Amino acid sequence: MATILSAQCTDERVNKVTPGLFAKYPTITDFANVSQAELAKDIHSTGFFNNKAKSVIGAAKKVLGEFGGEIPREIDKLLTVPGAARKTANVVLGTAFGIASGVVVDTHVSRISQRLDLTKQTDAVKIERDLMKAVPQDRWISFSHQVIHFGRGICVARSPKCGDCPLSDLCYSKDRTA
Repeated sequence: MATILSAQCTDERVNKVTPGLFAKYPTITDFANVSQAELAKDIHSTGFFNNKAKSVIGAAKKVLGEFGGEIPREIDKLLTVPGAARKTANVVLGTAFGIASGVVVDTHVSRISQRLDLTKQTDAVKIERDLMKAVPQDRWISFSHQVIHFGRGICVARSPKCGDCPLSDLCYSKDRTA
């Protein structure tokens, strides 16, 4: 549920919303039975709250109805769950189950992969394909986490901290600051 909420939203914001949300709706059945209007109010601060509420409720109903209340552990099945595109599916499979189904491509991974010339693509699915070729499969999960962390702290979107970057010699991005 938190991964669905993270679309177009900072992790910081999602982390502020989820404790109260999970206290109010402690089970997947609770999410399946809440009204869309009520859930939208609860998640309003994450943005796109109507669509996210619809996806969260739809995901809960799908997991309960088709998967017996268990999150599917195969990417093809997980991609049928409302709100679960490749990024969400890869996050869930990698983080929750240790299954390297692909490389998580969020805004940080996209930006840094382009800055380091690991891809010329702008579409997340194409970036993921390029990264899956460049990074050994046994590193896909940790690679995503490491690049996201790096993107939050050093290789930020605006005014990257190139002077502090251990990869500055490999980077020839147009927006370098040093």
